[in-house]
Amino acid sequence: MYSLMQKFLPVLSWLPEYKKENLSKDFFAGITIGIMLIPQGMAYALLAGLPPIYGLYAGMVTLTVYTILGTSRQLSIGPVAMDSLILANGLAGLAVAGTNEYIALAVLLAMMVGLLQLSMGFFRLGFLVNFISNPVISGFSSAAAIIIAFSQLKHLLGITVEGEKVHEIIINIFRNINDTHLLTFGLGIFSLVLLFGARKISNKIPSGLLTIIVSILLVYFFHLHESGVKILMEVPSGLPPFEMPDINKSDMLTLLPLALTLAFVSFMESIASAKTIQMKHKDYQVIPNQELIALGASNLATSFFRGMPVAGSFTRSALNNDSGAKTGVSSFISALVLLIVLLFFTSGLYYLPYTVLAAIIIYAVAKLVNIRLAKKLWNNSRKDFIVFMATGFATLFIDIEAGITTGVLISLGLLIHGASYPHIAELGRIPTTRIFRNIERFQNLETYESILIVRFDAQLFFANAHTLLEFIETRIRQRPSIKHVILEASAINGLDATAVDMLIDMNNDLKSRGIELYMVNVKGMVRDVLERNGLIHEQSTQYYFLNTHDAVSYILGSEFKDFTEYVLQTNIKSE
Repeated sequence: MYSLMQKFLPVLSWLPEYKKENLSKDFFAGITIGIMLIPQGMAYALLAGLPPIYGLYAGMVTLTVYTILGTSRQLSIGPVAMDSLILANGLAGLAVAGTNEYIALAVLLAMMVGLLQLSMGFFRLGFLVNFISNPVISGFSSAAAIIIAFSQLKHLLGITVEGEKVHEIIINIFRNINDTHLLTFGLGIFSLVLLFGARKISNKIPSGLLTIIVSILLVYFFHLHESGVKILMEVPSGLPPFEMPDINKSDMLTLLPLALTLAFVSFMESIASAKTIQMKHKDYQVIPNQELIALGASNLATSFFRGMPVAGSFTRSALNNDSGAKTGVSSFISALVLLIVLLFFTSGLYYLPYTVLAAIIIYAVAKLVNIRLAKKLWNNSRKDFIVFMATGFATLFIDIEAGITTGVLISLGLLIHGASYPHIAELGRIPTTRIFRNIERFQNLETYESILIVRFDAQLFFANAHTLLEFIETRIRQRPSIKHVILEASAINGLDATAVDMLIDMNNDLKSRGIELYMVNVKGMVRDVLERNGLIHEQSTQYYFLNTHDAVSYILGSEFKDFTEYVLQTNIKSE
């Protein structure tokens, strides 16, 4: 019974055995992440079109829920840039950012994302994320980072900029560039210098919190808000109320595509971060379906406390791990930090400038633009480079959903194409050996005028059966002297009905033309299928060999009178 409880409540697998020596490490890491989440949470809420305080609400609730249900002990859950951008773009045409209607839709969206992820977890659909390849993830995140950065330029410059797509933002910035508020722009640039400078000095410096404190002091003592620098002003204090989201069937149907997108993207971010961190630890395993349940429960919980959709942050998780976090206690500490801020320190955020929050967002997403991977893909895999670029361009110039859809569809298209046209090699023998290799990759191989040796490097099924048949027929047309076809089947792990029918028809057709078909290195499961379909029987067993050399020896022996002497010389026994 207890083991079953541990399965559904992973916290029970480590908390009862918690070691006191880990407390100091978890405490320091928790304080670090809690401090980091204060500026990030507010900045990402602003990016999502919500009041900044909503980012703190979401962080406090979800850190606690995930720690109880999640399988990663270092993953930091909370608001993230990419999900905030998706939310903002998705709700832009439905309500005005910051209004009560907009907030209600965002909270409802968090609930829907949570329910979808919970359902996916209970039905064990975590494997679906495997269909989103790394080039798709990187292309999407790189483009999203660019969009996020450009979307914050209006706050950095202190001007009004319309448009959602990058090219629209750029055009409108140039139209309104003369309206730039120089003091706002100067403070934003100063914040960027402080953020990047602190990181260069040491990653342990809480650069975000430091920038917030310095900027608040500058605004307060020099009265910059009276000169036009826009500040947060009143920030609600205390805990968020516990209340049900405003559920509306029409709104839910409208939000469903956006909720599906967020459910997949947030899980994709979270599981990638969790698995990356887990590789450095051998004392636990990350379980994808349980991660879906934990993430879904976190999103569902935050919707009852007026929070926004959340995901695992790679940046905060990596810092949490580097800061020495050993267990989820660090996340409990981080949640406690946010709780204390909400209860006692929100009034200190009154003078926080919007331009500083914009600088924090730009600083956070700058690392997401993966130029190094683009160069690597160009040099090593042009197909993956195409996927990367197509995903990025679709995200930049169409929209977020189109970017992900484009990347996934191109990836699936390439997968289907690869499955339909797998690698097929004609083999020849390395002289003085029993080894056969691809004649296009090795020189001076021995080939036989009357024998065609073919290796099929994939599972044989309906999508590629015609490819094998076409390859063999092409070679026979090119070399009419072929009287024997050897199919090297070591890479064939299974056969479906279409593949079996193709082999039967091909075998009958070849026999009608005086050509014999042989199969070598046939795996047991494949032999079973062939036997059930009548391709292996007592009269045909001589056409199945353990290796290519035995098959060639048998054929040569049937063609030449000195086969017995050949067998003695090579010490080969025919099957």
